[in-house]
Amino acid sequence: MFNQSSSRRSFLKAAATASAATAIRPVAALGQAASLPNIVYLHSHDSGRYLRPYGHNVPTPNLMRIASRGILFRKMHCAAPSCSASRSALLTGQSPHAAGMNGLAHLGWKLHDYKQHILHSLREQKGYYTVLAGLQHIAVDPKVIGFDEILPGTHRLAADVAGHTIEFLNKAPKQPFFLDCGFFETHRDYPAPTDNADYILPPAPLPDNPSTRIDMAGFHQSARDMDKAVGRILDALEANGLRENTLIISTTDHGIAFPTMKANLDDAGIGVSFMMSGPGEFSKAGVCDALLSHIDVFPTICDYLGMTKPAWLAGKSFLPVVRGEKEEVNEVIFAEVTYHAAYEPKRCVRTPRYKYQRRYDGRTTYVLPNCDDGAAKSYWLREGWQKQQLLHTEELFDVVFDPAERNDLARDPAYAEILRHMQKQMDEWMHATNDPLLNGPVALPPGGRSAPVNGISPKEMPTSKGQFS
Repeated sequence: MFNQSSSRRSFLKAAATASAATAIRPVAALGQAASLPNIVYLHSHDSGRYLRPYGHNVPTPNLMRIASRGILFRKMHCAAPSCSASRSALLTGQSPHAAGMNGLAHLGWKLHDYKQHILHSLREQKGYYTVLAGLQHIAVDPKVIGFDEILPGTHRLAADVAGHTIEFLNKAPKQPFFLDCGFFETHRDYPAPTDNADYILPPAPLPDNPSTRIDMAGFHQSARDMDKAVGRILDALEANGLRENTLIISTTDHGIAFPTMKANLDDAGIGVSFMMSGPGEFSKAGVCDALLSHIDVFPTICDYLGMTKPAWLAGKSFLPVVRGEKEEVNEVIFAEVTYHAAYEPKRCVRTPRYKYQRRYDGRTTYVLPNCDDGAAKSYWLREGWQKQQLLHTEELFDVVFDPAERNDLARDPAYAEILRHMQKQMDEWMHATNDPLLNGPVALPPGGRSAPVNGISPKEMPTSKGQFS
């Protein structure tokens, strides 16, 4: 489902015909390597959709610059609401468990094969020069990923990452480049806010009180810092004459780091910001409402550039939606958690109408270490969150009438057939992808670490180095 002005609709309608204009043909149709677009992949930590392009009063005007010159995807979802697992799915085009990333990279998890990272297909098939700037979080040592160049810097805060990125753009190679640019923001701990928390609305799952408002004010400040870095990078692209021939992909890994959001399979956890702006199909402003997953990005880039799709790709190209040829490419998408800071195996299947979730650990209370520490969490803990009950291992929600996923329909006889159908979809997907949960509890990898499931904080971990999670 794709919405834009009437002129844009007419443009896309014409594009779907045999006489489609050259401007929206796949970039590879231009034939010459010099015509291939650069790709700048901008990704933040823990931002969800709590950003200005999605209607929230969060100070991100530079993300709006991207949205105003490209496609804003309103229903993009991550394949896992956990940092490393989410990124691995986007960059390899498959479910995290199929890629091997059942937990966090700094806690011992890694990809089965780093050659499945999209950079290798871009380099081998189209001659891209591949560069890492900042955070990547799919390997302890970024050298194993295979980038041609890793820029210097702290690899954390956006201001530092932007500075080194700009230095690269000022001397960018003539060959097309893939620039992976990762920001630590908006991960906790948040910087001191500059906005007055009295006039800030906390995220929907939480009550409106001084603790939650000041916590969200910190998120606002972190988002502002990230957005300033984005603006500096956009300015450098324009100053170096690169903007018109650069595809910008802007996204985040998962929902924001508040209770019941990050590390959870509700849409508040798996719903993510996603924008694409660049030559061809992504050159004019529009909004896409199709149901999509991060695993669809890799095959879309393949179609966009005219690349052969690697055999392991599990997603679907959404170019037909962007071109106005289809309303949807997915009848269903999937998401998962196995480990985050602690073990919490669960899976979900989502359609445009329904969401089905299943837990595999038999717990009746929340796994608190999988929620980052902060003022909002502390408030809930003071009010007795650790005693709140998880009533059922299976849940079914009608996300049209219940988008907040609060009214569980799994035991309603009127929905028994829908429940059975979604159970079947999940089981078939798990078997097709060799989900390790089919063989029972998933063990840690050699040398891996996890927080105790009955603990309170993600910092309650053996030999914890205090790294991000």
